[in-house]
Amino acid sequence: MTNIKVIIPAVNEGDSIAKVVSELPDSVSEIIVVNNGSVDDTVENAQKAGATVLTEEQRGYGFACLKGLDYVSKQSKQPDIIVFIDGDYSDYPEELDKVVAPILEQNIDFVVGARKKSLREPGSMTPQQVFGNQLATFLMRLFFGAKFTDLGPFRAIKYEKLKTLEMQDKTYGWTVEMQLKVLRKKMSYIEVPVRYKRRIGISKVSGTVKGTIFAGIKILGWIFKYSLK
Repeated sequence: MTNIKVIIPAVNEGDSIAKVVSELPDSVSEIIVVNNGSVDDTVENAQKAGATVLTEEQRGYGFACLKGLDYVSKQSKQPDIIVFIDGDYSDYPEELDKVVAPILEQNIDFVVGARKKSLREPGSMTPQQVFGNQLATFLMRLFFGAKFTDLGPFRAIKYEKLKTLEMQDKTYGWTVEMQLKVLRKKMSYIEVPVRYKRRIGISKVSGTVKGTIFAGIKILGWIFKYSLK
């Protein structure tokens, strides 16, 4: 049986985290929620739903993801596939099997759950998110010939391939760093259209002007950095 582990960074997702954890399919062997400074009942609700809960004190999406990967790296039985999904219930957790299918059936290395407009609930992505995705993926096509259309956080990757990426970003550049390194290493990749709905609670990135600007700077910074290599 394929060993699939899920990593969920979470900051104050007490109202949504149990829904995400409980709706992930039985094909998942372990769900790892990384508490990244929550002051609500995120930890308690994640544990009650059956997740392994870790704590990362340093705030940042990448910090949380790296904490989860460090935990996985120390396990005696290594996973075959790592899936990342947000804890805000904007994705449909039950679609995980669809996201990992290209890895299992076609031996693809990396899969992004692409939030196609036709499958998005109105208002589920802010105008700045839509623009940022379009700009980032346009630049990736321009500089690298990429076929990505989204930087969606719902994604799956072979664990052995993920280790070779040597991920570094500690904050908002995590997703684009992964995609750029997949391109650089000429790994196989594909996008799978996924549904997307309004998140529960306020976004830590697109919900604030500061978060939006900082995320944009980080994403563009990674793209231009790699375009110069």
